[in-house]
Amino acid sequence: MSELLAASAIGTDPARLEGADKVRGRVPYAYEHDVGAALYLHPLQSGVARGRAAEIDTAAAEAAEGVVHVLTPRDAPPLGDTSDGELAILQGDEIGFRGQYLGAVVATTPEVARYAAGLVEVRYEHQDHDADFRADHPAEREPEGGADDVEDGDLDVALAESEVVVDEVYSTPMEHNNPMEPHTTVARWDGDRLTLWMSTQGAHPARKALAPVLGIAPEQLRIVAPHIGGGFGSKGLPHADAVLAALAARAVPGRAVKYAVSRQQMFALTGYRAPTHQHVRLGARADGTLTALGFDAVAMSSRTKEFTELASKPARMMYAGPNRRITQRVVPLDVPVPSWMRAPGEAPGMVGLEIALDELAVRCGVDPIVLRERNEPDVNPTNGLPFNRRRLIDCLHEGAARFGWADRDPAPRSRRENDWLIGTGVASALYPSFRQPGSAARIRRTAAGYRVEIGAADLGTGTWTALSQVAADALGVPLEQIELRIGDTDLPNATVAGGSSGLSSWSAAVLSAAESFRREHGADPAPGAESEGEAGPNPASKEMSLNSFGAHFAQVRINESTGEIRLDRMLGVFSAGRIVNPRTARSQLVGGMTMGVGMALHEKSELDPRFGHVVNHDLAEYHVPVNADIPEIDVSWLDEEDPAAGPLGARGIGEIGIVGAPAAIANAAYHATGVRVRDLPLFGDAFLSA
Repeated sequence: MSELLAASAIGTDPARLEGADKVRGRVPYAYEHDVGAALYLHPLQSGVARGRAAEIDTAAAEAAEGVVHVLTPRDAPPLGDTSDGELAILQGDEIGFRGQYLGAVVATTPEVARYAAGLVEVRYEHQDHDADFRADHPAEREPEGGADDVEDGDLDVALAESEVVVDEVYSTPMEHNNPMEPHTTVARWDGDRLTLWMSTQGAHPARKALAPVLGIAPEQLRIVAPHIGGGFGSKGLPHADAVLAALAARAVPGRAVKYAVSRQQMFALTGYRAPTHQHVRLGARADGTLTALGFDAVAMSSRTKEFTELASKPARMMYAGPNRRITQRVVPLDVPVPSWMRAPGEAPGMVGLEIALDELAVRCGVDPIVLRERNEPDVNPTNGLPFNRRRLIDCLHEGAARFGWADRDPAPRSRRENDWLIGTGVASALYPSFRQPGSAARIRRTAAGYRVEIGAADLGTGTWTALSQVAADALGVPLEQIELRIGDTDLPNATVAGGSSGLSSWSAAVLSAAESFRREHGADPAPGAESEGEAGPNPASKEMSLNSFGAHFAQVRINESTGEIRLDRMLGVFSAGRIVNPRTARSQLVGGMTMGVGMALHEKSELDPRFGHVVNHDLAEYHVPVNADIPEIDVSWLDEEDPAAGPLGARGIGEIGIVGAPAAIANAAYHATGVRVRDLPLFGDAFLSA
């Protein structure tokens, strides 16, 4: 197994290596690369949710000064693989959702392109659409590929015989990722070769997905993405904006076409977290020991392309019980295509599960932490595999001590400051630990040190720094001798920055390359010496249930007269294996918890079912937490390494910070007021009306 030569860089917290250049505006994001005299694209989008674009009149747009080309289905180049309904654009006149691409205007300036797009007239043949998601929708069905339900024992009998029962429905809303940098593609054809400067969480995975759609071989497509301004999952899979830019650029070979998806366009075109309904049933003995667990999740999806928000995932392995029924269903509608959003499945699924656990604790008169201890499984309840390191209880205990949980009066409405009711709550966190095989790295001795190349991505997460630290210790040299190159398909293959798997997957490749380099070139290599290595699969993934765990604690205050809810403080304690860089790790965990605050208190995309579009489609009306909403957030982690996670001993931290955080806040709100709100986000009127 690959191993580290030194441990002088890993575990230290150097500032981000590219940080100073970022704040000075010296690093190029996708839109900012020097591509010569570029043209600019503005899309044509459907104004109806379902039907046909029977006629598209482009005459006025084509006559506008500065317009170079108007692209519509009637002259769009044919695509290759059209099996992906989201990416197969402009191949016909059918409309599957409002905001769907109908074409594009390419012009000499962004302003001209937008003006000319407004001159295009579209005549629609309307069809009845359905954009109304509800739990009892008649279109509800199993997800594509099967349901994969869990059925253990007899849930109905166990519930009937239980001394204490919780039987409630919880919901999470439609939410949008909203990274700071919009989804951007700059496309240029040079002969039969295409270059895309993209904002993507994985250059190589994006090439693998896009090349067959565009009907070209992977080696004909180069994707460049060294710096990404956030993604939160929405840039993990390529969306149709990249295809649109590539098709438009075919009309102007040799010139680059720039397209930055606007903030409002993002609400229809670049994915979102689908809303969910979760029917949770818990049966327990009087002391809180679970005897029955039912979890039935339903999520909205799109008829254009199915993506299922698997909210049922956490219930499969979080707590033990002899009688379980866990199901996942989906409702495909005439809506935009959902996709990954930070901790897909786990983030919404732990909302219902962890609020229900709190309700059970209240009904049993048992402390919520004690309740979780009593229902701690020895093995994964679904597959029987032992856990790698399930240190949930350690996280809960350390968090309780740091938070002052022992001083808490469990009675609701027991603490008041003037008109403010104050409460505290707790919830568990989990996220699976992935290490994807297939990444490769190349190491070359240079006059100044070592060049390390891998096509990895940095979304602002700290890859430039943390991966350099790994390389330094793998080679046994100071950090200053490492020159890292990432974010380009001309570099060795790298898996996607998603599923909290990036650093562990890429580090395995770097460690493998370093081992090959030492074996092939010795301790004193000459400049020009070069070796490569590849990360294989993790054998422990077949022998163990690999996960990270954590505990969230929150304190909120709610104004009894107005219903206003404010977060006072929050604490997270996590078990995530070895921490490579404490500075960037803390940033990731605080960022995840902050997004959890958004889920709990702010974020909700209001989809108008009459028209099939999101009405609050900008940051003026789609609320995310700002500085005034985020008081003290304290994070810590257990000091540990996890050999089962791979040679680095690290597990991912990008997503566990959000999982469970909304439930901790919701549970604190109940403790403050005695009012149980089961629908996110928690708005003040819910407390006033109760």
